[in-house]
Amino acid sequence: MTKVTAGLDAARKQEIKEIVCDILEIDEDEVSETSLFKEDHDADSLRAIEILAALERTQHVTIDQAELSRMVNLTGVYTVVDEASRN
Repeated sequence: MTKVTAGLDAARKQEIKEIVCDILEIDEDEVSETSLFKEDHDADSLRAIEILAALERTQHVTIDQAELSRMVNLTGVYTVVDEASRN
């Protein structure tokens, strides 16, 4: 009976958002939970790998590179980090 997104609190989501915005070189008000990194913010595959590496380092999780296909927006990133935190 646990919700998929139950693991990340607002503070952790904010920290993740700051990391993503820093790597994408955009202001936090330019990104929503559903805006697409590649299509809406011109992120390339190198930026996606940078996001993954930064999340592993700061969130103390291990994320398989196969998860990059799910990390297309903040909602996807939150889900992947939440799942990685549970393993």
